[in-house]
Amino acid sequence: MKMPKVKVKSNRSAAKRFRVTGNGKVKRNRGGGSHLNVKKNRKRKRRLNEPKFLTGSEAKRIKTYVPYK
Repeated sequence: MKMPKVKVKSNRSAAKRFRVTGNGKVKRNRGGGSHLNVKKNRKRKRRLNEPKFLTGSEAKRIKTYVPYK
């Protein structure tokens, strides 16, 4: 495979928030689990701890931001 002549810079904020899995899915963490946790019930906090996978046009857009991950 030939390398492109110009390397594309990764969007650093996207690189810190998203990971591309081995199968090509885009994985992200859910927000809202780091403070004000007393009023959130146990089930809700457990769900916030699970990763979320992006689909469709969102995933395609993020893959352009993070080309080498």
